[in-house]
Amino acid sequence: MATMIGNISPSAGRSPIFIDAPTIRSVLPYRSLINHLQTSLAAASSVIQSPIRHSHQTSSSSTLLLMPSWSLSSTTLPYIGVKLVTTHPNNSALNLPGVHASYVLFNSVTGETLASMDGTELTLRRTACVSAVASHYLSNKNSRVLLSVGAGSLAPHLIKAHLTTRPGINHVMIWNRTSQKSKKLVEEIGKESGMEGVRFEVCEDIAPAAAMADIVSCATNSETPLVLGKWLKAGAHLDLVGSYKPSMMECDDEAVKRGRVFVDNEAALVEAGELVGAFERGVMKEDEVAGDLVGLIKGEKIGRKEEIENTVFVSVGSAVVDLLSAQLVYETITTKRSN
Repeated sequence: MATMIGNISPSAGRSPIFIDAPTIRSVLPYRSLINHLQTSLAAASSVIQSPIRHSHQTSSSSTLLLMPSWSLSSTTLPYIGVKLVTTHPNNSALNLPGVHASYVLFNSVTGETLASMDGTELTLRRTACVSAVASHYLSNKNSRVLLSVGAGSLAPHLIKAHLTTRPGINHVMIWNRTSQKSKKLVEEIGKESGMEGVRFEVCEDIAPAAAMADIVSCATNSETPLVLGKWLKAGAHLDLVGSYKPSMMECDDEAVKRGRVFVDNEAALVEAGELVGAFERGVMKEDEVAGDLVGLIKGEKIGRKEEIENTVFVSVGSAVVDLLSAQLVYETITTKRSN
């Protein structure tokens, strides 16, 4: 039986701890996780094993995902982790999030369960911070305008993570198929601490908004293109996060063709609908993808080369980033409790 956070101890042999969403929010600020990924992802990628995720259709519209990973280093990263995710897109009609998740962390040396934590909050934050790390290398440093396409549970995290990487952003437009959700998000995020210098605006027409934006960040389950390449201005950065299966598509072929394309990891080449479709239609070849996030961090791949070029980042998520995020949560908490 897991003990609550107030009773935790980093000592071996103790009961596993449960880390809820509010606790994760308090110990995993965007800047901390962004820094952690930038400093640890490259090295960790060589010692973390993460087989292809298990995906099981549990109904005509719902899916169960199992994402295991484990470290081969018992000294620097002595962990095994498994994330269990359910996706139920129709939950929007019930006013519930479409994605729910749990994450379990084990000691890789002894096999002991160390912690179980709210995987939904962990996923939202790690996904947003991966996009923010990519933006550090790919978006223009003087970016001022951000367009958020989608106003679901991931949208506020993406906005805040992008603002962390590009603090010069002072205008955020939010578009959603249901404008009421955009209005709600504008009202809520505008009241948060640190947002005083940012103008938030409901976007009714996506085309002119996309033409204004320095960064366009998409987090939807769309199966038809929402962002067209012809709308994007020279120098824009397109962040695609929502597509996780070949049938999904947040932008058209022109948007992919216009930009230098980077991915979070190679799974995006077979999972993200924008890329799978582009390959199938001959818009681009797999070897034309410019690189991945690890290559950018290591400096093996050059990110933005000039202000006027367009860049695209496609992210489908990875168990490696999950394990690193869980590591930071667990070690931050146990360090605080031991001091």
